[in-house]
Amino acid sequence: MNTDCWLLVTADGWGGAFRIARALPGRLTAVVIGPRLLAEQVAAAGPDEVRWTDPGPVPAEAWGAALAGAAADAQPGVVLSTTDPAARVLLGAVAGRMHARLVPAAVALAVEDDRLLVRRAAVGGETIETLRCTGPVAVTYGGDDVAAASGAAAPVTPVELAAAPLAVIASEPLAVASGLEDADRVVSFGRGVRARDDVSLVQGLAAALGAELACSMPIADDLGWLDKSRYVGRSGNQISPALYLAVGIGGAPQHMEGVRGARVVAAVNNDPEARIFRTADYGIVGDLYDVVPELTKAVRNLPSKELEQ
Repeated sequence: MNTDCWLLVTADGWGGAFRIARALPGRLTAVVIGPRLLAEQVAAAGPDEVRWTDPGPVPAEAWGAALAGAAADAQPGVVLSTTDPAARVLLGAVAGRMHARLVPAAVALAVEDDRLLVRRAAVGGETIETLRCTGPVAVTYGGDDVAAASGAAAPVTPVELAAAPLAVIASEPLAVASGLEDADRVVSFGRGVRARDDVSLVQGLAAALGAELACSMPIADDLGWLDKSRYVGRSGNQISPALYLAVGIGGAPQHMEGVRGARVVAAVNNDPEARIFRTADYGIVGDLYDVVPELTKAVRNLPSKELEQ
C-alpha cells in the first residue's frame, strides 16, 4: 500500500503524532496551518517536507475544503491529525473527500504484509487494539504528547489555499463554575461506579473530605451522571489540587494528563494492574463499594485539626 503520510498540524502538541508518523516507511509531509514559527519547529524535527499556510486571524478550520482537495490530488496513503480540535476538523474534511477509513485514538503505526497496522487506545485507554486496514486511512492521534526528536531540517514551502468565509467575531473566557480549578482537594470517580444511584457513595466521601467532586470523561460525556464541567482530562479540566483521590478510575493517559499538577494522587481500584497505580502516590486495591464507605467513616472520625492539615 501507499505509505506516504500527511501530518496535519495546527497548534503545539504535535510531537507524539510526529513520532508515530515517522515510523512509516513512506514520505512524511507535514501540513501546517498556523504561524511561521510553528512550521519551522515542525520542520526542525525532520519530516521530508513542510507545506505551510499562514491563516492569519482566520480559524484553521476555514481551510478544510481546500486542504481536502489538495489531499485528494496528492493521494497520501495515510493522513494523521494531532489532538488539536482544529486539526481533527481538517482531518474529517480530508477523510470525507478521499473516502478514507477513519480510525481514532492511534498510539502507533506500522506496515505489515502491505497493510497498515494501527494500534489504538480503546475502553477508556485500558486496552490497546491493533487494526489492520488498507488505504487510504485517516487517523487521529490518541497517545501522550512527547517532545519531537531533532532531525535534518526540512524545507518550508508556503502554500496558498482558498479559505472558506469563516471569522472569529467574539472571544470571551468562560467562567469556571465547577470549583475544580481552585480546589485544594478533589475526589473523582470513573466507570468503576456501576450505577448512577451509587454516585452518592463518592459524594459522601468528597463531602467528608471537604473536596470537590469530579469524574472521568465517559461519566460526563457518555453517561451524563455529572455535568461536563466536572470531568478531568486532556480535553476537560486540568487541575492542580493538593490531593486528587481517584475512585474506580483506570488511569488512561488522557485522564491523567488532567492531574499532572496534583501534589498527591491517591487511588482506589479493584485491579492491582490498573494503570493508575503507576502514577499514584498512594493506592488501595479493593472493591470501591467496600473501601469508600470505610474511608468516609474514617475521615469523619478524624479530629477537625487533622483534616485541615
